[in-house]
Amino acid sequence: MKKIKNEIPLNEQIKRHSRKTTRKKKYDGSLETVVSTGSTLLDLAISGGRIRGGGIPTGILMEIFGPSGAGKTVLLCEIAGDIQRKGGDIMFHDPEARLNKQFAQMFDVDFDRIDYTTPDTVTEVFKGVREWKPTGTINGVFADSLAALSTDMEMDNKDGDKMGMRRAKEFSEELRKTCRILAKNNLLMVASNQVRQNLDAGQYGQKYTTPGGLGVGFYSSLRLRAGTPEKIKVKQKIAGREVTRVIGVETQIEVHKSSVWKPFHSAPVYILFDYGIDDIRANLQFIKDFTKNTTYTINEEKLDVGLEKSIAIIERDERANELREQVIDLWEEIEEKFVSERKPKQR
Repeated sequence: MKKIKNEIPLNEQIKRHSRKTTRKKKYDGSLETVVSTGSTLLDLAISGGRIRGGGIPTGILMEIFGPSGAGKTVLLCEIAGDIQRKGGDIMFHDPEARLNKQFAQMFDVDFDRIDYTTPDTVTEVFKGVREWKPTGTINGVFADSLAALSTDMEMDNKDGDKMGMRRAKEFSEELRKTCRILAKNNLLMVASNQVRQNLDAGQYGQKYTTPGGLGVGFYSSLRLRAGTPEKIKVKQKIAGREVTRVIGVETQIEVHKSSVWKPFHSAPVYILFDYGIDDIRANLQFIKDFTKNTTYTINEEKLDVGLEKSIAIIERDERANELREQVIDLWEEIEEKFVSERKPKQR
């Protein structure tokens, strides 16, 4: 029998290789056709094994679902802002009619350059997608949220659509007609959705479900599930007294379904109310957790014991991109440990 050598602990390997850039991996995706979520770790969870740095590919339907306050609208706006920065066009369907210019501007979304609508029905949204003629190279369609859409039956009939069956049927019909248009025109469609308690789940069934039937889940190439948000609190001393305020939320987002890369990767996303997705905060915490250092670091250089002070140092020295590259390298080091060493299956 061969003697098995003791392997170096993973956290020690990460420390040793944190300065190196892993280039062994061969990527089959193109950075020119991906859109960022604003979170490095979430981008990696979505397609880090196919594209250096990961991201969302175009030509697909992506659904983001989760509880209220989990950051679904923030994520949509971050993605929309990235598309506009890349020179693309935006169509934003807002059946809830609650997106305002001031909020959108925080994410670099130019309201004067988007096709903004407040549709009532499922048909209006998808008909608008099929008839839209964008001029950009990367273009995006957004719907926030699908749960707020009605049907013609519900709008015209005083009894409405009590069972919700008509809406599920319309989603299925419209998606059948639209899914090929997204791929043909290289459109990225991102839709948010709410969650409902599944009363028929039983003891072992799925406790929550999404409105609109099963069609949206089937036609989505990518589904992200946002978890229950946790408060981010900061303490400040004011006039000799310690004052605590909630400045944002932390949400764990899981790739629930993926035709892009491997599913079930997850990433913590930090959202500050007056800032948006805080990528620096997440990246510093990721490095600290995996290296088990007592202080926050960048490429083995100590910053500070406190997270807020460490963030300030990164921003002052303009080292956010350097930090992002280190996170990508560490993430790839970890993922390589889970690559199958089996021979290709004989077919």
